[in-house]
Amino acid sequence: MTNAILRLRRLLRPRRGWVIAVPLLWLTLFFLLPFAIVLKISLSEAAISVPPYGAILEYGHETLNIVVTVGNYLFLASDSLYVSAYWGSVKIALLATVLCLLLGYPMAYAMARAPAHWQLVLLLLVMLPSWTSFLIRVYAWMGILSNNGLINNLLMWAGLIDSPIRMLNTNFAVILGIVYAYLPFMVLPLYANLTRLDRSLLEAASDLGSRKVNTFLKVTLPLSMGGIIAGSMLVFIPAVGEYVIPELLGGPNTVMIGKVLWEEFFHNRDWPVASALAMVMLAILIIPIALFHRYQSRELEERE
Repeated sequence: MTNAILRLRRLLRPRRGWVIAVPLLWLTLFFLLPFAIVLKISLSEAAISVPPYGAILEYGHETLNIVVTVGNYLFLASDSLYVSAYWGSVKIALLATVLCLLLGYPMAYAMARAPAHWQLVLLLLVMLPSWTSFLIRVYAWMGILSNNGLINNLLMWAGLIDSPIRMLNTNFAVILGIVYAYLPFMVLPLYANLTRLDRSLLEAASDLGSRKVNTFLKVTLPLSMGGIIAGSMLVFIPAVGEYVIPELLGGPNTVMIGKVLWEEFFHNRDWPVASALAMVMLAILIIPIALFHRYQSRELEERE
């Protein structure tokens, strides 16, 4: 009886394999399996059927045929619309990320240097807008930036302009909306990084006669590089595939890959081309993710 209990305890004892099995199952179900399905659709041909694409594997006359096409990817490379959509998405996302960094770093620095009893309040103020629906917040910017909106009415009332300034349905509105929506994703990693900063290093630099600007550039900024990279990734990666903000705040000249994906899937019902679009976008996003992983690996090696 005692031996049976001991064997049962050994079987139920948590092991490394069981710990890894849960996230591995999660990644398989919600990333690898959808990835494989989208990849399969991107290598098929469009068809007037349900679903609107042909099969890759065909069995007939005791023969298994594999029908794979790369024509969808060649079509993306040959059409200037998709090339401009990718370039426009990367350009707008990159500019929005830089603006989030320029705005978010001073905010995170001030929060980290604030008294302890104020830090929680400031942190809640940063997170508070996120408690409201994302769609409602974007709609609010439509009212603020429109020709009859708050900004134009205020400027005309002050006599600074005679006619409304066109701000809505422009790239400016899209960038402003992305910066507003994703700014907390830049502030929070920076704040977490700056609060862990060893202040004795700053005191040592001050004792050695270093000025505050020089101390910031040579001590604080390099040590906060991990937070900068993490915040930039959290802003850049979702901003590249953003759909709601370009659709509501951008005009017809604002071409981003999220809008093109929606049109290919639901308007044109060309699922193979849309899947190829998604695969290329994923390949573009793998580059910054790989660079971030490489930086983290180097940082861990240096600490050891």
